[in-house]
Amino acid sequence: MSIIAWVVLGAAAGVLANLAVPGPRSEGLFSTCLIGIAGALGGGWAATAVFHVHALRGFFSVSTWLTAVVGAAILLLASRLATGRPGRRVAHR
Repeated sequence: MSIIAWVVLGAAAGVLANLAVPGPRSEGLFSTCLIGIAGALGGGWAATAVFHVHALRGFFSVSTWLTAVVGAAILLLASRLATGRPGRRVAHR
């Protein structure tokens, strides 16, 4: 796939992962797309290197999209855990 296809796939995977992951949406569209691109690349690498599955068969392949969305969701969860403040609560009066 070309680099433009990776960017489009990653951006779409980031948006889909943002919709699939529960919790508050604190990221903007640009950062969601960047996380999606990195997650798609990381998911493709993990599928090939770790699991020995060649999931990147083409832009319109279901395995490519599933790998990209799962990779983006994992990276999005990690991003939320790294930037979130789970111990901070606001008292309501």
